[in-house]
Amino acid sequence: MDVRGYDVWSLLDNFEWARGYGQRFGLVHVDHCTLTRTPKDSDDWYRGLITAHRARTEESTR
Repeated sequence: MDVRGYDVWSLLDNFEWARGYGQRFGLVHVDHCTLTRTPKDSDDWYRGLITAHRARTEESTR
């Protein structure tokens, strides 16, 4: 399958109308009591993906 892009659904864990705060699928965990934000493993993975793509793009333009 030819995948030309990837879209992250949400940067932060947020409120969903159907499920409230029950599901957490953002790149950053949010403690809704203190509003403390903590990057998840998926944040590191996505940062690595972007960095690798940027490096390939820069090499191909040289």
